[in-house]
Amino acid sequence: MPYRVCMVCTGNICRSPMAAVVLRRMIDDAGLGHAVEVDSAGTDHWHIGDGADRRALRALRNAGYDGSAHVAAQFDADFLGERDLVLVADTGHLRRLRSIGRARGDLPHVRLLREFDPASVAAGTLEVDDPYYGDAAGFTRCLAEIEAACRGVVAFIRDELTGHKGRESASPE
Repeated sequence: MPYRVCMVCTGNICRSPMAAVVLRRMIDDAGLGHAVEVDSAGTDHWHIGDGADRRALRALRNAGYDGSAHVAAQFDADFLGERDLVLVADTGHLRRLRSIGRARGDLPHVRLLREFDPASVAAGTLEVDDPYYGDAAGFTRCLAEIEAACRGVVAFIRDELTGHKGRESASPE
């Protein structure tokens, strides 16, 4: 059974699809593509069935990624029991999904994506800012934040798959 990761933001058209595309590429580059599945979802329903925001697609394309296959989906509470790791863009998503997990009796492994970037942790900037209401530069900054965090996510998943660290020690509650 593969290790399953879900990237989550609000509408699943900007941050989480960008993060899923980046993480998939890095997972493949690390030789782990056979063992890891990555998907994404939004906490809200507004964009179900839509593609990624054109500005997100442009930022991805400019950096050598292809996000054209993305179709927005809404996060389902069942994902908490079906995913090994759920990575969220901001603290609002974190609170919401952890609350759902507690209500269901699940112990979800829900974390902020930027917790995996040591520079973000040191600076205390653990949220991926939502670029939706901004300009193209905001999407470029968002992508850089995502790339920095995904490097740490790949290392974490590699450790999980090889048994170097237990899930219990990796999930702050």
